[in-house]
Amino acid sequence: VPSSTQIPKQGEKLNILLVTRGHPFDRDGFFDIFDGNPQIQYSNVEHPAAQYMFTPEMADKFDCYVQYDMPGIKFGSDTPEYFEPPEFYKEGLRAMGEAGSPLVLLHHCAAAWPAWPEWAEIVGGQFLYTPMQSRGIDCPDSGYNIDVVHRVSPAMDHPITLGIEPFDIEDEVYLSQVFEESVTPLLTSDWGFEQTNFYSAANAVVRGELNSNKDWHHPNGSNLIGWIKNYKNAPVVYLQCGDGPAAYKNPNFRRILAQAIHWASSDEAKSWARELNKSS
Repeated sequence: VPSSTQIPKQGEKLNILLVTRGHPFDRDGFFDIFDGNPQIQYSNVEHPAAQYMFTPEMADKFDCYVQYDMPGIKFGSDTPEYFEPPEFYKEGLRAMGEAGSPLVLLHHCAAAWPAWPEWAEIVGGQFLYTPMQSRGIDCPDSGYNIDVVHRVSPAMDHPITLGIEPFDIEDEVYLSQVFEESVTPLLTSDWGFEQTNFYSAANAVVRGELNSNKDWHHPNGSNLIGWIKNYKNAPVVYLQCGDGPAAYKNPNFRRILAQAIHWASSDEAKSWARELNKSS
């Protein structure tokens, strides 16, 4: 794949919209990833105001949207409440897909909008806080394990994995739904994606039992932790990495994310997504 569009021309920067809120995070450490990248400039917008930015007209002002958000869930003392996005947001996002507006989605984005199944199709997978349907099939709640040291390896040669050798990262991993047949693999992990290596999300958010897999059963899952796909005519990158300060500081994660932004913003990526959309 030609790499000419990977790097902005001298003096030019990619203009990024960074979308946050819905899940707590270390703000200084996270924003330092972007402050430390001289090849981009970014604006940050939070939900619910962010929802008004999801139109092709707004997206046209940016090279790429980078999302680190988890809307659609209200946590309380009992079971989380799930709610759909407003209709104008759905229509805006669909129109962005038709227009080919690129998305780079990080980590807990996979848990967003659980009451709106189309979001999981945009991501290419889904993290479930409680047992519910995913792609029309009854599924158990997903598993998590925080601060795991695992080895990440490129699954193929691609502009996003350029210069990346297998590397170790300390990060959170998910045992969740991955729609393998709908995505192109980018990154795999050597972690064992089986229930004994994870904790139940529902035990944590419903019963208040952190790091517990008591009475929880989950089939073995995919070791894919990064992929590319299309949403209509738009290129989409999903990276499961990026939970906290240790991951934010990891130079390989920073490089992969920077290259993901440049690839998603490129003409090559948009052309690739259009071709995929045509063939499907």
